[in-house]
Amino acid sequence: MTEPLRVTLYGRFGCHLCEVVLLQLRALQHTIPFEIDSVSIEDDEELERRFMLEIPVVEVAGEIVGRGTIDLEAVRAAIIGARLGNAGQLSPRDEG
Repeated sequence: MTEPLRVTLYGRFGCHLCEVVLLQLRALQHTIPFEIDSVSIEDDEELERRFMLEIPVVEVAGEIVGRGTIDLEAVRAAIIGARLGNAGQLSPRDEG
């Protein structure tokens, strides 16, 4: 069994744009299966340093696909691409 695709949303409490992107990601989950990890940059000094001026930041399968104003179509394309990439990676025991 493969791990579910992870989409990470980096933001902070009270960020209106972050809340909007989270709602958009949840809506997208109705058409494409993936898991959302919502991460507060305020809980990590390194994340806060990296992303404070760019939130919200969306990462799909370890790759940043959006910063600030998020292009939901780019996120959708990255999710589909990551899912298709994962589909071809069956282990020998899965090919039965």
